[in-house]
Formats: sequence, C-alpha cells, structure tokens
Amino acid sequence: MTDRAQSHVVGVVLLLGLTAIAMGGLTATIGTIVDDQTASADATRVADDLDTALRPVETTGHRSATVSFADGTLGVEDRELRVLDTSGVVATVETDAVVFENEQRRVGAVAGAITRGRDDNTWLRATPPITSGPDVLVVGAQRLNGSGSVGGTGGVTTTLRTNVTHDRRALGSGEYRVAIETATPGAFERFARDRGLDATVRDLDGDGVPSVVIEYEGTRTAYLVVHDMRLEVGA
Repeated sequence: MTDRAQSHVVGVVLLLGLTAIAMGGLTATIGTIVDDQTASADATRVADDLDTALRPVETTGHRSATVSFADGTLGVEDRELRVLDTSGVVATVETDAVVFENEQRRVGAVAGAITRGRDDNTWLRATPPITSGPDVLVVGAQRLNGSGSVGGTGGVTTTLRTNVTHDRRALGSGEYRVAIETATPGAFERFARDRGLDATVRDLDGDGVPSVVIEYEGTRTAYLVVHDMRLEVGA
C-alpha cells in the first residue's frame, strides 16, 4: 500500500472516531436536556398539585388531593413561624413544610406559601397568607401538623389528606415582625421587598435553617390565625 493510500485510510479512521465522539457528546447533551425538562415538568406539576391540595384559608374539614411526579421524594420537614414585637417572640407556630426534591429541582410548601427553586434561584409560586393595613396585621399560619413521606422513580402518585380547623388569636396592639423559617429565604426576601417592607435573615433557634424576619413598621393591632391541616402524606 502506498503512503498516500495509508494516509487516506488513517484519515477515514480518524474521521470515524471523531464522528463517534461527536455523536456520543450529542447523545449525552440530548439526554441531559431531556432529564432537565422532565425535572422541570415534575417541579411545575408538584407546585400546582400542592397549591390545589393545601388551601389553608379556603378549606374547612376533610379534604383529599393527589400529587404526582416522575422521580423524586416528597415528605415533611420541621419549620416554624414566629411573631415578634419589641419585647421578643409573642407567638410560635410549628408550621412544618412539605418538600419535594429530585436532583435538579425543589418545591416547598411552608406557612401557606409555595416556593420553587434552590439556593439563590428561588421564587414564590403562592404567597403566604399575611395581610397588613395601616392599623392592622393578620398573620395566617398554615400548620401542616403532618406526617409521612413517599418517593420513587418511573412515576409516583400519592394522596394528601387534610382535616382543617382554624383558630384566631388576638395579639394586641404593638410593633410587629413576622419570622418565616425556610430553606429558601431569597423568595421571602423578595416578597417583603416587593411590598416595601424591610427583611433580615437570621437563624433564630440555631437549628441551621434560617428565618426571614419581615418588619411591619408602625403600631398595629395584630391577629394570628392558625390553619391546622392535620396532613397525612401517602395516606
């Protein structure tokens, strides 16, 4: 075989090798895109399902709804909401949180809000049920009072059962702050900022989970409304 013919064969082999490498990279890229789209669709579906299933203000009595996702876990985590005045903490509610996670995405339901995202890329799908006026502050606190968890791959559908009651407590007149414990503080900081309110992030109980402390300036008459859900996950 001549040197020219050998060079031609080597060139073809190299071309085939480069093509195989390129196709392998393309296949991996396509796989990553598909996985990311599936995870995003999962998170959107779970956020919508949780928003439908957990209606603390609108619901009384027994209710059930389903949550579906392709891959991931859904379970209850410890969280708290606190109301503070100038003397310190005047009320604490063990709100807990329902959290969905897979490798790429996270959704949380805490204190009546629905959060999306991780780390600095977080936002609210639904806002917490807190209402303020010039002279009044009404703090709604969704108390999940929950148990259970589910997880899997290839498609999971679980039922969330709740039995909702409401309790309203007058806190009196004062200058108030509301502290929401959350793993996604950025979303709640923006919630406060969009309403012209000051907010700081602090770990109030030293458990490693920060609270967003939202300040409501001026003297107001405050009420705390606890929506006890008695949630069962996977019941």
